[in-house]
Amino acid sequence: MPLCAANVTRGKGILRGEVMEHREAQAGFEALKLPVWWTFGGLAIGLGLGVLLGGSAIETPVLDITETVGNLWLRALQMTIIPLVAALLVTGISRMVETASAGQMARRTIFTIFAVLACGTLFSALATPLLLEAFPIPVSAGQALAVAQGDEVQAVPGIAEFIRSLVAPNLFAAAAENAMLPLVLFFALFGVAVAKLPDGQRQVMAGFFAALGNAMLIIIGWILWLAPAGVFALAIGVAARAGAGAFLALGHYILVVASMGVAVLIAAYPLALLAGRKSLGEFARAILPAQAVAISTQSSLASLPAMLAACRQLGIRETSADFVLPLAVAIFRATSPAMNLAVAIYVAKLTGVPLTPATLTAGAAVALVTTIGSVSLPGTISFVASVGPIALAMGVPIGPLALLVAVEMLPDIVRTLGNVSMDVAVSASVDHTRSKD
Repeated sequence: MPLCAANVTRGKGILRGEVMEHREAQAGFEALKLPVWWTFGGLAIGLGLGVLLGGSAIETPVLDITETVGNLWLRALQMTIIPLVAALLVTGISRMVETASAGQMARRTIFTIFAVLACGTLFSALATPLLLEAFPIPVSAGQALAVAQGDEVQAVPGIAEFIRSLVAPNLFAAAAENAMLPLVLFFALFGVAVAKLPDGQRQVMAGFFAALGNAMLIIIGWILWLAPAGVFALAIGVAARAGAGAFLALGHYILVVASMGVAVLIAAYPLALLAGRKSLGEFARAILPAQAVAISTQSSLASLPAMLAACRQLGIRETSADFVLPLAVAIFRATSPAMNLAVAIYVAKLTGVPLTPATLTAGAAVALVTTIGSVSLPGTISFVASVGPIALAMGVPIGPLALLVAVEMLPDIVRTLGNVSMDVAVSASVDHTRSKD
């Protein structure tokens, strides 16, 4: 069935607005010149000094100071999670609902995107625990990444209690208790409700939550400016307690989490073959330049022109590529739920949180929903805000995230590669399905 021209025009108008906002946000963060390599350097130097400090006469007084500094920085990161998630969820879901009303192609694209995200989330929930059983976390990693002494592992609820916890009678009490799952569900429903408001009211509400989200991201940018000092302080205590095992622990973590992103990246090829009817060789050759841009920039938005060129080379119609790719860049991060859930599962294993069906269901649900509202920016910026809600929903301490954010730039390369490849595969799939109408 051909698309209505008015719906296509409306849909492209929505997408242009979203892409422009993503570009403005990314330009704002680039202006901050976030010290990503400084953070990694702070981690490496802190671990090295901590190894030398361990067992020395000055270990205790030095750790008293560094742990205070590190925990203050960790708390500063933690305080941004709930308001940022609320803002991004309401904004992202309301826009997704509005986009879905733009026509059949928009609905088909959103359905395909949701199916890919759901499959990736389910795969991670099943595969990550199995991978950790096959390749266990090194014994030294338990000490190496347990950086927040004040974190307490929450009790794992039973099935009945888990179902009751989905609805919070008091949102403020839920926020105070870090009960993330009912908060995520409420704000997801709130975002749908905002999309159903009359135009004037919808614009006011959408503008408020968009401004709130941007303000919180600016605060996170300020906090991450202090990341080299915060991570340095935490790393000294970690290495002093765990020794050189801290390096092994971080290397093991990177390999496990990156493997979930690699699985999503590989899945883009059979999707292009089976749903897009493109040969594997043809798809691989066409997507290679976009993947090169993704590695160098670690940004799906910066890779958009190369992705459009890949679609042209694959013979995907311009009307399909020009509609699907901006939508994918705005709301689709194929690797996010799989890799974010893998991080939370890793920390759960690390801290002894049982991975029950209820725990994994809560984490998977939050991972799937929160990816809709996440912004297309480098992973180090949104790492804690993306993984934090999943960890809180699973009852997992978020203290270790303060160190893991320092090495996120390495898994982030895999994230962007998988996202870019899957964006083009989804475009091919939607275009082929459209040709059958």
